[in-house]
Amino acid sequence: STESAAAARLTVPFATTSPDAAGIIEGYASVFRRPDDGRDIVLPGAFRRTLARRGPRAVKLLWQHDPKEPIGVIEELKEDARGLYVRARLLPELERAREALALIRAGALDGLSIGYRTVKSRPDPETGLRLISEVDLWEVSLVTFPMQPAARIRALKAWRPHQALRRFEAFLREAGGFSRSEAKAIANHGLAALGGRDAARSRAGQGEWDALRQALLALLDSLAAMERTKE
Repeated sequence: STESAAAARLTVPFATTSPDAAGIIEGYASVFRRPDDGRDIVLPGAFRRTLARRGPRAVKLLWQHDPKEPIGVIEELKEDARGLYVRARLLPELERAREALALIRAGALDGLSIGYRTVKSRPDPETGLRLISEVDLWEVSLVTFPMQPAARIRALKAWRPHQALRRFEAFLREAGGFSRSEAKAIANHGLAALGGRDAARSRAGQGEWDALRQALLALLDSLAAMERTKE
């Protein structure tokens, strides 16, 4: 078995039942025996110890993996034959929870993602896939983009910087109006790769530029932290 201190995320679509004023959602935060694009498979029993130790209320319900934005409470969290079943209640007193509920009703939000640490895993000698037999579960998040909806499961490996870089390059092109080569340069070398800020500001208003800059700085900090977890 192997142990890892690195954080990981696993994203799958979820389903809601009667998304009324009570704000109840339910679905599967993880599906067993489904390989993700990071070549990982979560095995039945992987959540048993962490659920026994923490209980459902100690696992946080977050918005987009942001620890500053809890949006509700998890009322039921258990393993069954299919995977990790979750039933949660969005809190109507919170503005972000009301927004999330509106998005769910409209069909614009349909992703659940878990944040966890791999405790035990082993390689499959036949396929080379990593079989995860135990995790330490921290949180469940509502997320906008399940990364592999066709497979209904997807891992976003926070400790694999090349995956985050590709996503950030796409963000820079779509939100910042940068060319492919500029986005690649910024993602790999920072804003200095553009030779100054004036050219970038010309593509967007000051407010948009400030938001983009903050997003860049936050992601660069995150990437640095990811690299440290590998050492």
